[in-house]
Amino acid sequence: QVQLVESGGGSVQAGGSLRLSCAASGSTSSSHCMGWFRQAPGKEREGVAGINSVGNIRYADSAKGRFTISKDNAKNTLYLQMNSLKPEDTAMYYCAADRALFCRSYFSPSSFAYWGQGTQVSVSS
Repeated sequence: QVQLVESGGGSVQAGGSLRLSCAASGSTSSSHCMGWFRQAPGKEREGVAGINSVGNIRYADSAKGRFTISKDNAKNTLYLQMNSLKPEDTAMYYCAADRALFCRSYFSPSSFAYWGQGTQVSVSS
């Protein structure tokens, strides 16, 4: 079991930046594969970025060039640096984890067993 707690969300204007954090506690062997997802009202949850146990990273097309995922293993914390934010980035952002060493899928919610409660990101034009 692993518990995930996100922080760092907020309201920014278009072009601004935010850094999301996800603190993991509990069994670290349950969080080899980690990712960020987001869900806007009325839309399905979608993968944004993921990282596996050996540091392989994948980004959704919407995140490429603007978002950076990273992980501090010493602090058991996952980050998402978001730059050049757009109004369409507005959503609840969730941290997710799974015990799989190599992520079954970086962008499929069903591939992740553990979820945080989410942190809201709002981008105004």
